[in-house]
Amino acid sequence: MKALVTGGAGFLGSHLCRRLLVDGYEVTALDNLYTGSRRNIDQLLAHPAFSFRERDVADPIDGEFDEIYNLACPASPPHYQRDSVMTVRTCVLGILNIMELAEKTGAKVMHASTSEIYGDSLVYPQNERYWGNVNTIGLRSCYDEGKRCAETICADYRRQHGVDVRMIRIFNTYGPNMHPEDGRVVSNFIIEALKGEDLTVYGDGSQTRSFQYCTDLIRAMRLYMEKPRTEIDAFFAAQGLEAPVLNLGNPSEWTILELAREVLRQIPESKSRLVFRPLPSDDPKHRKPDIALAKALLGWEPEVPLAAGLAQTIAYFESVLG
Repeated sequence: MKALVTGGAGFLGSHLCRRLLVDGYEVTALDNLYTGSRRNIDQLLAHPAFSFRERDVADPIDGEFDEIYNLACPASPPHYQRDSVMTVRTCVLGILNIMELAEKTGAKVMHASTSEIYGDSLVYPQNERYWGNVNTIGLRSCYDEGKRCAETICADYRRQHGVDVRMIRIFNTYGPNMHPEDGRVVSNFIIEALKGEDLTVYGDGSQTRSFQYCTDLIRAMRLYMEKPRTEIDAFFAAQGLEAPVLNLGNPSEWTILELAREVLRQIPESKSRLVFRPLPSDDPKHRKPDIALAKALLGWEPEVPLAAGLAQTIAYFESVLG
């Protein structure tokens, strides 16, 4: 079996490449290294079944693959807002290139969407039937709307051209190989605590997030891709959903303030203090996935508690910072 992983040198892409190699695949990672890093795949480059292409998913893609996993896109606000037009191009042109390749070769596709498609949700917890509450012209729109458009393209290629595509809406995920300047709350807090800098909490810290450890997500992705298409089609038809999309996240909910205190508890030598700043524009107040469909279809739910996952992530960043 041959697999293409776009964004393969990124945080999640590198974990997926490792898992696929363990599962016996020939793996090609494609990444333009905008946020990905060769450090994440250094240990894979010597593997005889692994190859790396440094190129942009927005450019035409060639090759013969049995499975394509599309993880290519900057996923944190500082990175996707740095060049918002590039972010939209990555989302839209990237998935168009992948769908065209899949239609031509018969490859199965897994598209990594995001919980951000729900925007500042008016439904809680978020389920796959909810259409979202998204600002189309805000600072986050390049990512939110880019991902929403990519889902539309996936659904239309499935309906119009029969492409076997499965979509996942990823909720906050963390773990080793995160970019040190990722800008997301887990990496921010850990880096600040290790450096003895103040931990910046936006608002009063009462906004909630649900934190999923990376290995739980990768396990779900593999379970989903291994399901026969006939079983997937029957399942989603019974749910009244027009396309096969699953929430993947940890429904255990934490406030941002609770997360900050847990990080400081695990780094007792830190001299950091908590400081409070105004909430950024369009920052969601709540993020909590409804994972009933993933449980029913895959028999999956997260296993790694936040304290254990944070310990592994802190150890990783300690090694990065030296």
